[in-house]
Amino acid sequence: MYDLITATSMGVRITPLDRQPVGIGNTFVMQSTSAESNVLNISASLGLKTKVLAAFVKGSPIATFIKRDLGRRFIDWEGPEIDQGDPWGYRHQFNIADSGFGVRGPRVHNDRAGEVGRVLSAKHFDLERIFAKDGARMIHFSGLFAALSPETAAFCLALAEKAKANGTMISFDLNHRASFWKNREAELRDAFHRIASVSDVLIGNEEDYQLALGIHGPEAGGKDLLGQTEEFKGMIGEAMKAYPNVKVFATTLRQVLNANEHLWGAILYKDGEWHLAPPRDIQVLDRIGGGDGFVGGLLYSLLKGWDGEKCVQFAWATGALATTMLEDYAYPADEAQVWSVWEGNARVLR
Repeated sequence: MYDLITATSMGVRITPLDRQPVGIGNTFVMQSTSAESNVLNISASLGLKTKVLAAFVKGSPIATFIKRDLGRRFIDWEGPEIDQGDPWGYRHQFNIADSGFGVRGPRVHNDRAGEVGRVLSAKHFDLERIFAKDGARMIHFSGLFAALSPETAAFCLALAEKAKANGTMISFDLNHRASFWKNREAELRDAFHRIASVSDVLIGNEEDYQLALGIHGPEAGGKDLLGQTEEFKGMIGEAMKAYPNVKVFATTLRQVLNANEHLWGAILYKDGEWHLAPPRDIQVLDRIGGGDGFVGGLLYSLLKGWDGEKCVQFAWATGALATTMLEDYAYPADEAQVWSVWEGNARVLR
């Protein structure tokens, strides 16, 4: 039995050393990455059983690197080997990003031409085995993968239907990206609505709820996060009416002071009660993956059966922890480290 699985398109991120900008720095570090595998990293690091469903380019050294890196991260993988074809055929996406510094914000360039994950569909997997025989307590979806192509949208819908039929909990992080939605608004709005309708957990920021589901919310990038709390609650309240089957709603609160310093908070609705992690100042080494860290901590907390207050605190802390690491996912040593982050205790542990 797996605790947490996800469907994803794996790629690699390359980052210049010493927080230099892309185009200036000439030495890069490479890691395997995807929003969905980033989420799994919390549970995998803390001992839960996780797996990604993904496609790999047959014979590609990048595919080999990704598989080995997932193994290092304690994440199992399953998926088809797709022939590259000619030199202009399939490959794994490259995410080229710098971390920014001070007044210089991070910049990210996605090179997704020929991305192999775009062809994934239900035909590549034995869904009956995955859900009925192997079993999964929870499956997580991200709007990034669902919107990648018509095939991945249909794949997510098939997975959600099979998960629901087998009693697997469903988590959906809306993760709206305007470039993915261009000229596909009606198609993706319908797909996102259908996934949200069967979800148990629904996550997104103010833009995600509005742009992906059409639910009115506060202005994006507001400066008074605490003052906007009631607006965020109102937005989630509208989502509750539209998606009555959802049991847990969450949104993060972020204000960027500079590349090295953010205000970070979160709101959670669970078991009929609101829970708030008030925005607090955090120091940021690399902001990419902070939202995935929050989602990963939330799903781990839910799988552990914790109450709402403990869930939002742990998720806040794993999101903050992710921003202290150069890889775009949090890699907690143990639960105690996460709780030290929440408590603001950065003293040395000997």
